Amino acid sequence: MYMENEIIHVAIVEDNDEIRETLSLIISGTKGFHCKHTFIDAESAIKELPNLYVNVVLMDIDFPGISGLEAVKELKPSMPEVEFLMLTIHQDEESIFQSLCAGATGYLVKDSGPAEILKSIEEVHKGGSPMSMQIARKVAKSFFQEKKENPLSEREGEVIQLLSEGFNYKAIANELFISPETVKSHIKNIYSKLHVNNSASAIKKAIKKGLI
Repeated sequence: MYMENEIIHVAIVEDNDEIRETLSLIISGTKGFHCKHTFIDAESAIKELPNLYVNVVLMDIDFPGISGLEAVKELKPSMPEVEFLMLTIHQDEESIFQSLCAGATGYLVKDSGPAEILKSIEEVHKGGSPMSMQIARKVAKSFFQEKKENPLSEREGEVIQLLSEGFNYKAIANELFISPETVKSHIKNIYSKLHVNNSASAIKKAIKKGLI
């Protein structure tokens, strides 16, 4: 839990000497922040970080050996109270979402200024999920596209889910507290939206599209 006036202890995992040393100086030279531990590769971070006291880890993605993504995935379960903030040149959606799935809480690009990095460290320590503006836009755009690609309403989604679990029309009606006629109407709409004409095809297409 974050407490006001608390010193935020930061570790850096970065193989570029200039970037690593500059970040360390900026962080330790700012009131309320301290950077005592830095690592030049993921292997040494994986080995040593669990035995150190840190609140936030700035993690690059690209390393000659184990990647930063793999390091976060391995470290996060044993360090649940530590927040991992990616700091990388990568701006592609795959890197962003792989990082978040691995356990990172924030994502910054390396052209972020010192003030933005410090603010993000503080924000992630307080429980936020800071992202560089261009990264946040990509995440929002991807989420919008994903929502847009789902042609089914929430209720239709519930119906196709139950249909895939082997429920018949009457059982679906009982489960959702609606009439069998309403179930038939929903299924008719599902067939139309998914461009199919039977339940087996509807279920298959819904699974393929990730709707269930």
